[in-house]
Amino acid sequence: VNVEDLDRITTEIEQTIQNSLEREITTDKLGEMILERLQPLDEVAYIRFASVYREFKDIETFMTELRRLQSSN
Repeated sequence: VNVEDLDRITTEIEQTIQNSLEREITTDKLGEMILERLQPLDEVAYIRFASVYREFKDIETFMTELRRLQSSN
């Protein structure tokens, strides 16, 4: 993922958070916001981030996410 895209994603997420009425945001919600923006941008970056963020415990969990990604395309 190039730097410009990362900057754009960061700016979008920051604006979304600032425009929300929530005083705090959970790490779960932040992680989902990142995944939502990474998926259409770069599937490999999405899977790499998801594997850490969602703490894949085994190969089956990883494969389930890959299948889900493939079916959404």
